[in-house]
Amino acid sequence: MHGEMGMGKRKKRVLGFIVSFVVVFLVFAFIDTRQLRTFGGTPHGSRFDRLKNNPMFQNGALDNIPPVPLLAPGTYVQVTRRQLFGSEVRRPPFPVPVMRPQLSAIPDAGIRAIWFGHASVLLEMDGVRIFTDPVFARRVSPFATFGPDRFFEPPLTLEELPRIDAVVISHDHYDHLDMRAIQFLAERGTVFFVPSGIGAHLDAWGIPEKQIVELGWWESSTLGGIKIVCTPAVHYSGRGLFSRNSTLWSSWSLVGPLHRFYFSGDTGYSGHFKEIGARLGPFDLAAIKIGAYDYTWEGIHMNPESAVLANQDLRSRKMLPVHWGTFNLAIHEWDEPIRRARAAAAAAAVQMPTPRPGEIVDAARAFASNDWWISGSR
Repeated sequence: MHGEMGMGKRKKRVLGFIVSFVVVFLVFAFIDTRQLRTFGGTPHGSRFDRLKNNPMFQNGALDNIPPVPLLAPGTYVQVTRRQLFGSEVRRPPFPVPVMRPQLSAIPDAGIRAIWFGHASVLLEMDGVRIFTDPVFARRVSPFATFGPDRFFEPPLTLEELPRIDAVVISHDHYDHLDMRAIQFLAERGTVFFVPSGIGAHLDAWGIPEKQIVELGWWESSTLGGIKIVCTPAVHYSGRGLFSRNSTLWSSWSLVGPLHRFYFSGDTGYSGHFKEIGARLGPFDLAAIKIGAYDYTWEGIHMNPESAVLANQDLRSRKMLPVHWGTFNLAIHEWDEPIRRARAAAAAAAVQMPTPRPGEIVDAARAFASNDWWISGSR
């Protein structure tokens, strides 16, 4: 009896926290009006018509086929309690070693990648420079003073970047779509390749329509000899309380005259990896998410072992681990993803370089990886 009463009190405390969080969120939304633009826009007109014609569009929004619950039934209270009171070390206990890459004005032929943190990868392939999900914001949140903050500064500032020919965006969550970075790069002439519907956000931020290319799964466009293909993923979208699944999510496959690159974005593990590998592989390098996961929501955020399996499905020669070690977004220790991915890659004989932020990975050359996350001093 007393146990049931105690459980009831804990549930009330957790529910009280959730209600308080929503209230604080709304207060920030009204106080920090300067940040309201970060919510972006809502697809309408021809953009909305395209979404309505997508087989995934049901009951007024997009959904995975088959549907994937964000949390297993009955686990909301459990996950919230673990998020609030877990004992995991979720931030690096030392300064993360960041390297400043030296880049030429015009990239040479070949394929090189630089991890800027989280899902942001600066790719040089066959003479074209492409950025995946460039996020330079201090916090991945609609507010400048509230939300998860980054563990380290990007290897280069926006102002220090060379010309970026194109950006590919996987989906519209704040840790993947950064309004200020988009606006800055747009002023330099960058072209943005985005999944269906996300053009509404860019349009709300003043990005010229001629610099926006919206694609559905398996649709493609070209830039500088690179075929840019929007490929499937298993995830969800939304930048506000009432915009759930209003835009498409995706991965991206880049097919050049000499090399091929894959970017997973955010996704759960499914058969889409084998399909992409069969249709567009083999890849020289695949940037695959290994972090921000939990056993209760692996359907839309795969774990490190599944990431290594995905690399094999894609028929990728090398795997670049991304989406880890930059923000506190999940209920695991900050370096657990790379430790588990390293072990899984070794067991599967998968080549997986582990660069420090800013370190250049040349897919055609051997990479001397080290366990820098252990002490941060290497």
